[in-house]
Amino acid sequence: MCPLKTSDLQRIFRELDKNGDGFVSLEELNWLLERIQSVHYSIEELESLVGKRSLDFTEFLLFWDSISNINGRHKKEDSNSNSDEEADLVNAFNAFDLNGDGYISSEELQSVLSRLGLWNDKSGKDCKSMICMYDTNLDGVIDFEEFKNMMLHTES
Repeated sequence: MCPLKTSDLQRIFRELDKNGDGFVSLEELNWLLERIQSVHYSIEELESLVGKRSLDFTEFLLFWDSISNINGRHKKEDSNSNSDEEADLVNAFNAFDLNGDGYISSEELQSVLSRLGLWNDKSGKDCKSMICMYDTNLDGVIDFEEFKNMMLHTES
């Protein structure tokens, strides 16, 4: 799962909280899970997993952290990577590389950001310029090494 900053998670939470009551319902949470993990839970299954009918932001962070850790463990078991960070980066890269060609295009970036609720036409952000910022070999797409440099640069 893509490593996200708290500010990104706050933005996702606000987008999910359609009625602005400060809580994300299980239906809203399920909508997000379907888009990022391509899994569908019944509301009953999700409630037994979460333990309640809605989550405030702190509970949402804890839930996100728990599913991120589960996905990280599965990724480590599937690959023989010695580095948790490297496995997380591979997982995140693969989430953006929708066609599996080993590169992230501006179209793929926009598609994933849209699915996560982090993109809309009014935001004024241009995915091509976002790609250009880290496209060190100037081929118009982001390969894994460029992605890794971008992610490590943004975390510091």
